[in-house]
Amino acid sequence: MSKKATRAVLSAVVLIGALSLLLFTTMSQDAQAYKHVDEVSQDPQAWYGKSLQLHGFVTGQVMVRPKTLEYQFEIQNNGHKIAATYTGVVPDTFKTGAEVVLKGRLGPHGFAVEPDGVMAKCPSKYTAAGPGTAAAQ
Repeated sequence: MSKKATRAVLSAVVLIGALSLLLFTTMSQDAQAYKHVDEVSQDPQAWYGKSLQLHGFVTGQVMVRPKTLEYQFEIQNNGHKIAATYTGVVPDTFKTGAEVVLKGRLGPHGFAVEPDGVMAKCPSKYTAAGPGTAAAQ
């Protein structure tokens, strides 16, 4: 093999290796498991400290500490509940019974939601309109 071909192959191997390492480290840092409350409730200790997206429904009373943006609430799915805490502004559709996806970490005292980690779903807002009717806005 010529000197020029050897350099090209070696450069390609180094470049592919560097890009693979960059992709791997980036993906592993930001990777989050998407789980439902009942899945996590089966073995909560296995999920302690891991970054999660937790899907469920707000149940019970949403408690807000006066003059703060500190929320305490529970989310549930299929009869399993997990307590959650959040500090920040919540979406307009966040209320008891709302379907939510929370980003954060599970610990022994409940689910700690990260900043901007509350996404409230609103399926009625996005349903397809029937023939001859206007879509919901």
